[in-house]
Amino acid sequence: MTPVNTGIVSIIIFFIFLLLRMPVAYAMLISGIIGITILNSLEVAFNIAATEIYTQFSTYTLSAIPMFVWMGYLAYYTGIGTKLFVFANKLVGHLPGGLAMAAQAASGLFGAITGSNTATAATIGSISVPEMRKHHYNDSLSTASVAAGGILGLLIPPSTIFIIYGIATEQSIGRLFLSGIIPGILLMILFMLIILFITLRNPYLAPRGEKSTWKERIQALRGGIWQVALIFALSMGGLFTGWFTPTEAGAVGAGLLLALTLLTKQLTWEGLKKSLFDTLRTTAMIMLLVGSAIIFGRLISLSRIPFVIGGWIENLDLPAVVIMSLILLIYLILGFFMDALALILLTLPIFYPVVVDTLGYDPIWFGVIIVLVAGMGIITPPVGVNVFVIKGVVKDVPVEAIFKGIWPFLYMLILLVVLLMIFPEIATFLPNLEIFQK
Repeated sequence: MTPVNTGIVSIIIFFIFLLLRMPVAYAMLISGIIGITILNSLEVAFNIAATEIYTQFSTYTLSAIPMFVWMGYLAYYTGIGTKLFVFANKLVGHLPGGLAMAAQAASGLFGAITGSNTATAATIGSISVPEMRKHHYNDSLSTASVAAGGILGLLIPPSTIFIIYGIATEQSIGRLFLSGIIPGILLMILFMLIILFITLRNPYLAPRGEKSTWKERIQALRGGIWQVALIFALSMGGLFTGWFTPTEAGAVGAGLLLALTLLTKQLTWEGLKKSLFDTLRTTAMIMLLVGSAIIFGRLISLSRIPFVIGGWIENLDLPAVVIMSLILLIYLILGFFMDALALILLTLPIFYPVVVDTLGYDPIWFGVIIVLVAGMGIITPPVGVNVFVIKGVVKDVPVEAIFKGIWPFLYMLILLVVLLMIFPEIATFLPNLEIFQK
């Protein structure tokens, strides 16, 4: 059997395992070992697995993951998300769809201290959806808006997916974090605009709230937004300016948030224990995915599939943008069935060499693009992990109703991808500034 055929067979085996409901990490690990065994031997497969996993797990940069994950769970268990939503509501709650727009702003702000889409959706959803229902918002709009807002946790730094992408592709994590800021803010604005558009067309979906005074807004600002601003400025600012490594930035952010929440008596002993337990569980899941993806990626490299695809693409008489669009379509389809992190880890060994080496696209730009496309998968059926997170928060809303409200937000995601294809500077402008070239 040729190396390419072996790679194809291993990929088929991987998808068979998925259909049998095997966890993604185990499916990648076992199919990768099977493929390497066919190409060489079982002994070689185990040696490669042991060497690659040890090499990656001993990488200092990978220790940034538990730091940023813990920072997110500390924010979750100390009620910072509630204060962010209150502040956002005071600003825009009086507008048509104001509470749903406030949920987007709160998701963006919460995303600045956590790198998880599920944590963002669960935190802001548990606060905002009951409030929207109390004000007689349409269930489809209220739940779908928060599920979509969770994607902001993937784009706005710190982002766990950007850390994994940076390690896997040997790109600067600091530059990747910078690349997500403008697209993240732009996506938040697009989500707010589509909410405004929908509710202006049909005011019954979202009745207006009362307008807050500037005194109330300033009081809400003092309530908790300063903590997020301070943590982001010191942690991310230090990383962007070269003062900290990614791991140090995560440690500074988590340590500062821990100190602030202890001093202000926002963190209970029970909350601290839960944050540590959830951090341990999430980090173990991510590490297992990373380790399994390393083995599967090594198989893909040995099978020479990326080189074959790259050579095939070079012979196609098609513009690079058309080929890139086809690749993104593949990402979108796969995203219907896989978690965002697993999808990126699985496909990077195949498509990264093609996109960057063959088509000549910027690797930082590509990181933003695949985060966005993978983000589409977390709000679309049948997997739609963020939708099921919100379903867990609001148990009496049918999951079909949440998916029904997702489409306008999916269109905004597609619009942002198109804008990035036309104007890649949206993602590359900040990373290329001279002040950050350190």
